[in-house]
Parts: sequence; C-alpha cells; structure tokens
Amino acid sequence: MTDATVIQIVRDAFYYVLIIAGPLLLLSLVVGLLISIFQAATSINEQTLTFVPKLVLVFVVTVLSLPFMLSNIKTFTLSLFNMIATLK
Repeated sequence: MTDATVIQIVRDAFYYVLIIAGPLLLLSLVVGLLISIFQAATSINEQTLTFVPKLVLVFVVTVLSLPFMLSNIKTFTLSLFNMIATLK
C-alpha cells in the first residue's frame, strides 16, 4: 500500500463524512441560531428550548435522508472492499 493509496482512502473518508453528516450539522446550526435569535428577542432563557427542537429536527431529517446516507456508506464500503482485493 503506497502513500497515495492511503491519502486517497482518507480523502474519500472525509468526503463521505462531510456528505453524510454535513447537512445534519448545518441544519442543527441554523435551528440553533434561529432559536437563539428568538430567545434574545423575547428574553426567554430556557435551556430545553434550544435542545428539544434541534433534537426533533435532526431526528426527522435523519429518518428522511437515511436511504441517501446508507447508499453513500455502502458505496464507500464497497470501494474499500474492492481496493482490498487489488492490494499486494
């Protein structure tokens, strides 16, 4: 296994992590920002107000995008398994 192969595997792994987790993290960030603006405008300082909506939204989006996520994980895993067969 050469250095270029290892770099390619790590690059692909980072790419798939960004593709899979990126939308969920971005959604959580946007929802947290909107709730923070709402809390600042209304002077409500309830801690669960930020946690519960983010949790529910991330859960819903995860369930809706699960086929996309599994497809990407499957693609990456199969490419790794195919690469194992070609290594010497």
